[in-house]
Amino acid sequence: MGDPKAFLNIPRQEAGYRPIHERITDFSQVEQTLNSHDRKLQASRCMDCGVPFCHWACPLGNKDPEFQDALYRGKWREAYQILSATNDFPEFTGRICPALCEKSCVLKLSCDEPVTIRENEAAIAEAAYREGYITPICPERNGRRVAVIGAGPAGLSVSVRLNALGYDVTLFDRKPNPGGLLRYGIPNFKLDKAVIDRRMKLLKAEGIHFEMGVEVDVTHLPEGFDAYAVCTGTPTARDLPIPGRELKGIYFALDMLGQQNRILDGETFPKEELVNAKGRKVLVIGGGDTGSDCIGTSIRQGAVSVIQIEIMPQPPVGHNPATPWPQWPLVLKTTSSHEEGCTRRWSLASNRFIGKNGRVCGVEVEEVEWLPSPDGGRPTMKPTGKKEVIEADMVLLAMGFLKPQQPTFADNVFVAGDAANGASLVVRALAHGRKVAEAIHAKLK
Repeated sequence: MGDPKAFLNIPRQEAGYRPIHERITDFSQVEQTLNSHDRKLQASRCMDCGVPFCHWACPLGNKDPEFQDALYRGKWREAYQILSATNDFPEFTGRICPALCEKSCVLKLSCDEPVTIRENEAAIAEAAYREGYITPICPERNGRRVAVIGAGPAGLSVSVRLNALGYDVTLFDRKPNPGGLLRYGIPNFKLDKAVIDRRMKLLKAEGIHFEMGVEVDVTHLPEGFDAYAVCTGTPTARDLPIPGRELKGIYFALDMLGQQNRILDGETFPKEELVNAKGRKVLVIGGGDTGSDCIGTSIRQGAVSVIQIEIMPQPPVGHNPATPWPQWPLVLKTTSSHEEGCTRRWSLASNRFIGKNGRVCGVEVEEVEWLPSPDGGRPTMKPTGKKEVIEADMVLLAMGFLKPQQPTFADNVFVAGDAANGASLVVRALAHGRKVAEAIHAKLK
């Protein structure tokens, strides 16, 4: 702990976002960075708690107080060594993680000003690349071969861990480039794909084999491997089967997000296949991060208006007594995309899509109430009869994903990440990938 009184004298300072009028004209990253001096000051705010709740809350078990102290002292290489010991991809989590660590920081619980752990993490990773601290490590091979099916966060995590242990790892994916959700689900304005490409170049140099554009049937896995890791994510989005679903102009969120990322990567699509919000009145159904990404993408594509609706009630601002720590604080979250121009509404259920000439032109919604369950379980939804029509000629469904049902596998086949647990956070997929790598190693060693 470099400065035991820093948390009293130095307020939390976030890097913030680029100006709205500037950032909505492109898909470049919206988040800015602090200079090295200010970043070290932010790291000095860490109190090195006797029981570090931040460490407890992190699925990867990052040693936050240790790398904060190294950063404060200007020991950037040491900070990266501490961080990379538990996190193989800090440049990803430092940009897109919801920072479970910060929600458990003592400074969050006491004065609502947690240490900027996530931003500090990203700064350390960028310094490590900039200063050449990150170099390929090619371990001695042990003669065993492992196939990893799916090049998303979990698959990458399994691959890098097993490769470090000397296994000959081959990574298969049906997409043309690795990254999974990181590449084809998260917009460039949150995670620039050059950040992914930089890490993939390193993994290839370390000896991981990439077989892209290859469709693998998990019931007929490729032969010649000692073990397999199935990391295929949650490919099936939750649908909304209400009257009018067949109308044109209704899309799943990833139809838009994935296509836009591919366009930015140089791909082209016929006009009739484009999922583009230019000149459209967009309605986003779903209030999570994916819905927020749809908002930001629609605005950049030139939408006339964007409305986001959520079936759950609006959460309180700042603090929610119903979800005290150590629960995840269910409070109103306003993202950079929300700030860019969006109408948000809550407690609305969708009854039917309304069409004109075969294309959606509106959605009938109904206000609902949520009644507490007498046994303390999940609240009950009650329609109120208050209906209205929201005008929209483009609807994006961002209601999450269905947990996949996996077949019965042989004892040398392991399932990791969302494919095993259902849709969750990138950081949890990375953590589970490490656990599965350890299980494969225990099986084969």
